[in-house]
Amino acid sequence: MLWPTTLMGAGVGYAVASIPGALLGLLIGQAVDRQLQLHSWANVRELFGGRPALRDDELLFVLLGRVAKSDGVVTEGHIRQARQEMAQLGLSAAAQKAAIASFGRGKTGRDQVRGHLRRLGKQPHTGEGILRACWRMAWADGRVGSAERELVQQWGTWLGWTPQQVLALGADYEPRRSNAPASSGGVYQEAMRLLGVNATTEPDQIKRAYRRLLSKHHPDKLEGSGANEAQVKAATERTRELHNAYTVIRQRRDF
Repeated sequence: MLWPTTLMGAGVGYAVASIPGALLGLLIGQAVDRQLQLHSWANVRELFGGRPALRDDELLFVLLGRVAKSDGVVTEGHIRQARQEMAQLGLSAAAQKAAIASFGRGKTGRDQVRGHLRRLGKQPHTGEGILRACWRMAWADGRVGSAERELVQQWGTWLGWTPQQVLALGADYEPRRSNAPASSGGVYQEAMRLLGVNATTEPDQIKRAYRRLLSKHHPDKLEGSGANEAQVKAATERTRELHNAYTVIRQRRDF
């Protein structure tokens, strides 16, 4: 973690009194950083009246907002997808309000996200979840433009993924490779079977069933459990199947 005043204190102290001054400056700077909770240069700018620093809990919807705006126009499909991401996360009313604000903030493209993503690179399942959400947003209007593709690839690189891995992940959400044309009765039936619902199940019940299964099978549940690579891969595949099944039903039922 970067402690800006600590670095400045050490630098100034060294310039004034060599190593003893650097040590004293470091101690003073660290005390200031802790007291004012300055973790980055963005925090320092915020302290002096600049743009508020981006928090980790704002990151996902800031990224989604930037993806949605990257081709110039935020469509109704993008807005609908943002709402869907909030629903999948089970956000409270207050958290949804904060997510909407973050989405709007992301559309400006002014936040630096590299440091946040590099830190999350140490949490592979979290990073994968972010990239999948970004691809879902990119495909929300039925196409992915070059600006959207480049953004997601760049973010994937900062998360520690190769460009090929990022593109392969995005292919899961490409319409022509979806599990499901809405007109395919067999696929629709299979989707309902996966979620444990039927043709008369209310949309709210379908959403709850999807969230419950997603929570149960998500690979993040395996963190710290000693699961092997095959188990993590199986959980990831199951999560993808559940998402595709829900997409099929949502498109077929138009909700």
